[in-house]
Amino acid sequence: MAETFLFGIAERVVEKIVALTVDEVFLAFTVQTDLKKLKDTMISIKAVLLDAERQQHQNEKLRLCMWKLRDIFYDAEDVIDDFKCETLRKQDSINHCNTNSSKVRFLASCCNCLPLSLSLKMAHKIKAINRRLGELATEWNSFDLRQCSDNRHVFRRETISFVDSSDVIGRDEDKENIINMLMKPSEQRSVPVIPIVGLGGLGKTTLAQLVYNDDRVTSLFPLKIWICVSEEFDLSRLLKLIIHSINKEEKCDDLTLEALQSCLRSHLNDKKFLLVLDDVWNENQAKWVELRNLLRSTDGFSPSKIIVTTRSLKVASLMSSIPSYILKGLPLEDCLILFTKWAFNDGDETYYPNLIRIGEEIVKKCKGVPLAVRTLGSLLFQKTDESDWIYIRESEIWRLEQHENDILPVLKLSYNHLPSHLQRCLAFLSLYKKDQIYYSDQVIRLWMANGFLEHPRQNQEWEDVGKRYLNELLSRCLIQKEEDFCLNFTFKMHDLVHDLALDVSQKECKTVNSETEMVDENVRHLLLCDEKLVEVPRVLEEMKSVRTVIIQDVSRRSKIVDKSLINLCVSNFKYLRALELRNSPLTALPNSICTLKHLRDLELVQCKGIQELPNSFDKLRSLQSLNLRGTRLKQLPESVQRLIELRHLEITIKAEHLKEIRAGCWTSLQYLKLHRCFELECLPEGMQYLKSLRTLVLKGCSRLVSLRRSLKFLTKLEHLEIVCCDKINLEMEPKEEEDRDLQLSLKTFELYELYALRDLPQLLLQGSSSTLQQLRISWCPELSVLPAWLLNLTSLHKLEIEYCFNLSAPVEGIDRLTNLRELAIHECPQLSKRYRQNGGEDCHKIAQIQNVVIKD
Repeated sequence: MAETFLFGIAERVVEKIVALTVDEVFLAFTVQTDLKKLKDTMISIKAVLLDAERQQHQNEKLRLCMWKLRDIFYDAEDVIDDFKCETLRKQDSINHCNTNSSKVRFLASCCNCLPLSLSLKMAHKIKAINRRLGELATEWNSFDLRQCSDNRHVFRRETISFVDSSDVIGRDEDKENIINMLMKPSEQRSVPVIPIVGLGGLGKTTLAQLVYNDDRVTSLFPLKIWICVSEEFDLSRLLKLIIHSINKEEKCDDLTLEALQSCLRSHLNDKKFLLVLDDVWNENQAKWVELRNLLRSTDGFSPSKIIVTTRSLKVASLMSSIPSYILKGLPLEDCLILFTKWAFNDGDETYYPNLIRIGEEIVKKCKGVPLAVRTLGSLLFQKTDESDWIYIRESEIWRLEQHENDILPVLKLSYNHLPSHLQRCLAFLSLYKKDQIYYSDQVIRLWMANGFLEHPRQNQEWEDVGKRYLNELLSRCLIQKEEDFCLNFTFKMHDLVHDLALDVSQKECKTVNSETEMVDENVRHLLLCDEKLVEVPRVLEEMKSVRTVIIQDVSRRSKIVDKSLINLCVSNFKYLRALELRNSPLTALPNSICTLKHLRDLELVQCKGIQELPNSFDKLRSLQSLNLRGTRLKQLPESVQRLIELRHLEITIKAEHLKEIRAGCWTSLQYLKLHRCFELECLPEGMQYLKSLRTLVLKGCSRLVSLRRSLKFLTKLEHLEIVCCDKINLEMEPKEEEDRDLQLSLKTFELYELYALRDLPQLLLQGSSSTLQQLRISWCPELSVLPAWLLNLTSLHKLEIEYCFNLSAPVEGIDRLTNLRELAIHECPQLSKRYRQNGGEDCHKIAQIQNVVIKD
């Protein structure tokens, strides 16, 4: 069922109104008054939104009212962002005026005032929003909503310990693995905990039931206890459930917590038990510690064991010190057997070979999740008409009728348990196709562009908030990491989670192709995805509220499609925040694109026909991310430097030199990548002005000879990566006086395919001696020795040296790098020989390093 995401939207709009102070823009008194009224109204509504979100599924009138509110809130955000755009324009005017101080002072005073016409226009829009909220007030107040502390749904599921093993398919190996873990002797005083972790519907409870009922486990543990915890991890409740499970005659409902503790102790005293805590969601460590301490053995190692089933790696890690048992999906063959059991009476499948063939395609949709297989099998039980089977095969799972214990309602529990800001971010991922690889940095930039992220905490950036969100989704098994890079990672989303995201985002996100006949006019995020697409679908012409447009996989795509799309964005999507035109056949961007003053993310990757940007490009003042990787720009125009909000910049240019970076420009820039700038001979002057830069990547700049010493002024630079720069040498020695006590912040430094490299940059690395954690040197054949000052890198955790064939001398005193935990040496024959475990003359010097991998 589509979600409104109302709480997250309201939170963001209130934040923006509060931030809009007289220090930024001098507002007319009437505007200030109306803004205050809007803020007060929204704070009042926001206070009860969590209760509304809980009740909306049982109250259709409330739900419809919330949809009306959503559109008003979005419109309010657009108006507030108009103020922000005007502020940026004025700030740019002041920064650009550098003639004399009196003129600057004059401009500064003038620029604090909005033009009268614009002020009146804004006032009118805010009044209109207040009026719309007033018209809804009576209806909204009639629902008698109350304040709530959090938005997560408290739910109680019940599971039982019994399972008929003949109904379970494909879990024999998993069962044996868990039983073997139970049989291992304990080595800790606390009761050892074995966590079984996986996506909802994978069969964690079923696996625990199989283990619980195995005869070997029964003989090993005289006392067995099964508790379904669900979301409410209340100590008193759990103690009562455990006591009742041990002794059903025990009357403990009215006992105090102290009495419950004594009662439990008496029942468990000197008994070897197996406790299964099924379906645990609690992430409060203090609550778990309370229960754990009651179960702790009083003398020596505990022979008892606990099995925990959970959807969260975070829950597993706080409850157990041993690695989680990650439950995987079933193989296709096992899924087919399970599907047949649920779709047919015993033996009937032999009469319907045509249905079995369709069934194989249906099962593939389930991607190994047993509950999904069971759900679809049950929908087809005793149905022998081929059209019914074809309908299920062709339908998205989220569109099919589901009952309480079917796959989507079970997965929806994971969604309901997310905080509201994560719900919105997860739903946005439905904009990608199934089975697509997601790039963490790209997803974070799109979240940022659309205002999905909470305000950063102290000493954090917006990008850090986005990484925290992705780590939360990873820990809850809602996404799965594919490949880890130094700075970012790729991930995938299980098809069933994608179905869930599609279900909840129906009125937010929409994938459009040439056959799409209808789109809700208030959809905010669009993916145009169709190999047959030869023109922009007409259904988009009536839309006005779009904030994201992504176009991909359009093999017959022409300039006409992309020009029409940009024209549509300019004419209709006035509040567009993100536009991705990867691999576009365009040879130039129209000047009209610069009217999209709210645009924050623009991707033109591999748009090989583009050689220059519009002259008025600096009008895109809200731009936070600009990706020009793989274009054929002749030069980056000065106007780009005036984008004061820019945080992420990737460029490919054909020039020998980049224009000098001026003071006051790119002050927010966090990430800079120069990609395949084949003609570039040196980094631009003025690098020292990039005070916020945290990541610098130089890739494929084959004529680049050296780095600028001005990098030493970038005290926030954390990641430096230099790849495929054939001529570069990094000799950079500190100068006695000016470089004394240099305090830099590099955390990772990667060198790859640098065929002229003979030296490492001592200035940068020694200046980061207390912060550098990872150093990777790969394919640097001219590097023959590692410098002695490498021992000053006292924070180094990981050192990788690969394909450095001439590197022979070891690092003398490597054992003094006490924080070094990982050492990898690949294809460095002479170095490998000296450090090899069996017979290497220097192997004893790396004995203290926990993880050493040496390959010839």
